[in-house]
Amino acid sequence: MTHSPRLVLVTGASRGIGRAAALALARQGDLVIAIARSKAALEKLDDEIRALGSEALLVPMDLKDTKGIETLGKVLGERFGRLDGFVANAGLLGTLGPLETCGPRSLEETIHVNLTANAHLIRALGPLLHQSGAPRAVFVTSGVVPRPRAFWGPYQASKAGLEALVKAWADENEEMALRVNLFDPGAVRTGMRAEAMPGEDPMTLPTPDEVARELVKLVSAGETRTGARIVYREVVSN
Repeated sequence: MTHSPRLVLVTGASRGIGRAAALALARQGDLVIAIARSKAALEKLDDEIRALGSEALLVPMDLKDTKGIETLGKVLGERFGRLDGFVANAGLLGTLGPLETCGPRSLEETIHVNLTANAHLIRALGPLLHQSGAPRAVFVTSGVVPRPRAFWGPYQASKAGLEALVKAWADENEEMALRVNLFDPGAVRTGMRAEAMPGEDPMTLPTPDEVARELVKLVSAGETRTGARIVYREVVSN
């Protein structure tokens, strides 16, 4: 069975799991809309995607730019008229430490990137997803939501809020073609993980490429679940 190319938007596409997901999608012939803050990192990703014989649309953008998200939705609507998949991967670790010493700017930035920006993206991209024959969206979450811990307050609050938001959106579209899920990758060999857990041996962790193989399945036309919270380690151990 041949794969029909899909139009898939990936946030945080320039590194880690997002970059691996963009490459995995390109490898199967999908057109990737890659969003990240760093233009240079996006251009490097573009070179890798072209080397695979595929193409990408690069969007250098800070997700704190609410107007930019609104404009993105309009531009994509005018250019393509639809969106088949949305991989909401961008995330910010923020400041780890006691809540009483967490500065307001760091708190607000973490909540904005991990939660608020995704609400704005849902509003901007939702109408385009509804124009697809098999629209799929997946949001990357974290194991700190079911297992909260000390010193991770802002990050885990933002991800808990994200899960609540996504479950609401999934329920609202229960009778529609849109399938919306959460993906918990667990510990992965990324820069963010190394920053959070400096003493950990990264070689004991799965690579972003391994994790991305499972993640991109959730934006394929064949995905039927909605409102599910899928954990990478449970998927690969089954």
